Amino acid sequence: MVGSEESQLIVIRGNSASGKSSVAAGIRGRFGRGLALVGQDNLRRVVLRERDRPGASNIGLISTVARYALDAGYHVVVEGILYADRYEDMLETLVREHRGTSRCYYLHVPFAETRVRHATKADAEYLAHVTERELSGWYRERDVLPSEVETVIPPGSSLKETVDYIMRDSGLDQLPPRDL
Repeated sequence: MVGSEESQLIVIRGNSASGKSSVAAGIRGRFGRGLALVGQDNLRRVVLRERDRPGASNIGLISTVARYALDAGYHVVVEGILYADRYEDMLETLVREHRGTSRCYYLHVPFAETRVRHATKADAEYLAHVTERELSGWYRERDVLPSEVETVIPPGSSLKETVDYIMRDSGLDQLPPRDL
């Protein structure tokens, strides 16, 4: 078992450019101290410099970091593309073993909107490297977890609406920040 009855675990999944990182940052900005962000991109691409493939090391690292933060008294937001076929077992085990409240969300954004959002990224080097070809190769339509543990956030939900909804639905809006 991991965390405490008071801890919150939030998982945010979706395709590239669906707004996962922005939503996670919005939740943290709204909540304040005591909420750990466990980002797939940071752990996979920066820490490990690893490709996203079945059985990759980042899967266990994401679980380990989330568990450590929960056991240390933090609420945790895990965010990333986190393809269902590669990350399902880890995510569902983490949710099942978490003592507190766990909520999972899938940000559904159609490919046409994904292309539009991708083009607005500020990182010119990233935009030059990640073309529409790569973007379409990564895209998976409604790649929800088979267990139906996720709430699907519709494409029309704005960043503010999505953050507001997750804060309310998870109960984070009723909890004070933690000075850890």
